[in-house]
Amino acid sequence: MDQSIIMKEKKMYYKGAPKNELTPITSSWMHELFNDQDVLRGLIERYGSPVNIHHLPSFNENSKNYKELFESYGLKYRIFYARKANKSKGLVKQAFASGIGVDTASYKELEQSLSLGGNAENLVLTAAIKTEAQIKLAIENGVPIILDNEDECILTQSIAKEIGIIANVGFRISGFEVDGEKLYSRFGFDVDEVVDFIGSYVGEQKTFDFLKVTGLHFHLDGYSTHQRSVSLIASITIASTLKDKGHELSFIDIGGGILMNYLEKENEWVSFNENLKKAVVENNNNNITFNNNGLGFRLEDGELRGKLNTYPFFNTVNKNSFLKEVLDFIDEESGLSVASLLLKNDIEIRIEPGRSLLDQVGITVAKVSHRKKDAKGQWLVGLEMNMSQMMSSSADFLLDPFMLYSSEVEKEESVDVFFTGAYCLERDVLLKRKITLPRLPAIGEYVAFVNTAGYMMHFFETEAHLFELSTNLIFTGSNEKLSFFQFIDDNKIVLNS
Repeated sequence: MDQSIIMKEKKMYYKGAPKNELTPITSSWMHELFNDQDVLRGLIERYGSPVNIHHLPSFNENSKNYKELFESYGLKYRIFYARKANKSKGLVKQAFASGIGVDTASYKELEQSLSLGGNAENLVLTAAIKTEAQIKLAIENGVPIILDNEDECILTQSIAKEIGIIANVGFRISGFEVDGEKLYSRFGFDVDEVVDFIGSYVGEQKTFDFLKVTGLHFHLDGYSTHQRSVSLIASITIASTLKDKGHELSFIDIGGGILMNYLEKENEWVSFNENLKKAVVENNNNNITFNNNGLGFRLEDGELRGKLNTYPFFNTVNKNSFLKEVLDFIDEESGLSVASLLLKNDIEIRIEPGRSLLDQVGITVAKVSHRKKDAKGQWLVGLEMNMSQMMSSSADFLLDPFMLYSSEVEKEESVDVFFTGAYCLERDVLLKRKITLPRLPAIGEYVAFVNTAGYMMHFFETEAHLFELSTNLIFTGSNEKLSFFQFIDDNKIVLNS
């Protein structure tokens, strides 16, 4: 959708246009909401600020695209939505309705997912720390458990033996050698030791006789398709060796970390990076971020150090094309592609995407509470939300927001602002970048942050100051006129007993 046409026609909402623009990719459903502020106003009056809105058809579309890619290769596959990326129960139900599974990483995630329709076929437990309660719940329901270390093997064996049920397990592995470098991870069994460990200790009449190994699992840090391809080939070799030892391995799960693209224009991304570096080098001449924040870059002894400490928001290779690079990679030894090796060895490939399955699925809308100038003469616009309600591991969320005005902007009076939050912390600045708007927002108007569903809404959300957690709304989409009643409060979704 051409945003310039939208803005000319309506003049009720504008994308922030800072000197270093980062124009987000948006969907028609978002603009439909921006154009109907009566509905948005009703939602915020009912549920408070901020609200998180989740669009289910976009989730379905992402699921469908991944399925079609795997099917184009004739591969056996399973897709597990990484529940940790977003807390909404409605998305779990939609995952099951879309024919994909859910990756759970805690007792409550597993318990809720079971209550929302999950079972042994469409769930997996991958928690970094596994408690007795988690393991017992998984075993009782036949949910595969991805084991990370020997202590987890001991605990799982003990619980499985006590309740008299064989545990379905996969082994997480790490330490793959890629281009002469052993990749480090704090997770998993070392690839050089896992075959001997499983062969010596797992199976009938062995130490871990209540564990049935059905697959392998790995999750690599970073976003290299080359590393994933090489690691997947090594995993196929390990799986083949273990099959020869009598273990019925059927799958390899390559985890998540599948790149997605947030931004419309590569040149804006490149320009922003270069201008930020220049601003940091010039030190006191940083006109891009709040209080000279380098977002990971820093000046030491007159030299630029560090790196941009954010997600790589622009990516030409992303989602399906990212996976295609992995599957098309040619193994030098066999001369076969990764996809061909999977087919030849009759191995099911599994993925656990979170962020990329949530692409274009969510927006966060907050209400303007106050405007003020600080001691530097900068405009600070206070919103009824806090930094934990739009926070990930990134130093900043590098997408331009949308300002939703209550009336048309008759005369543009360009103003630079920073959006600030409700915590009593100097660092509660919601976006570190200076945002340029056509006029100063009025109290009670709204700011919309787009594409926030993946890791931004809930991952670090807290109830400090006894603030209520933000309300999550499920929007199914409709060809009819927008209505307040088309939005479902996620808290009201009933769990099966």
